[in-house]
Amino acid sequence: MPEQGTTKVVQSYLEALKGDDPAEPIIRALIDRAVGRLQILGTSLLYRSYPRLTRPPVNLQPDELLSGVVERLLKAMRSVHPQTVRQFFALANQHLRWELNDLARRLDEKPVLAPLRDETVQAPASSESVLSAEGRRMLEAIDALPESEREVFDLVRIQGLTHAEAASIMGLSAKTVQRRLNQSLLLLEEQLYDLRPAEANEPPKRT
Repeated sequence: MPEQGTTKVVQSYLEALKGDDPAEPIIRALIDRAVGRLQILGTSLLYRSYPRLTRPPVNLQPDELLSGVVERLLKAMRSVHPQTVRQFFALANQHLRWELNDLARRLDEKPVLAPLRDETVQAPASSESVLSAEGRRMLEAIDALPESEREVFDLVRIQGLTHAEAASIMGLSAKTVQRRLNQSLLLLEEQLYDLRPAEANEPPKRT
């Protein structure tokens, strides 16, 4: 299976980083081997959670996102060497999210200008161009999740992977993925309970 092959080869490169050979060529080869899976993860995250970045004025394409994330990974792995495939893709997921968040914040900081050449074209609504305070809180709450819960939440709820796909990437059982997802949802509910509808606006209770 290609997926199993990628996992095995990535792990072999991670093992090679523990040796005495120069790290830079190994890191580049590792990322080159993993680029297919990184593109799938990045494309899913971009279109599911940041679709406004695919529209003007940013017009972000998956290849452009991948290029930025690869650059981030090359820099990060000069000082951080993941020990397992799971840790490597957790690092990649983190930098995917940071790259997209940075682009979204830069877009939010730009003034929204109505186009002048065509009077029939409407200026984009503020909800399309500015990340709301509630949206920022949600992102911060996700970033604050424990690493294992955050990784599962990213893969399943943000990037749209199935439990089985997430389990394969993380080297876990589907039941463990489900348990960690449930825990992440509980933690997020505790942090964001005031954003729920008024009739349900009470802090959740742990059982």
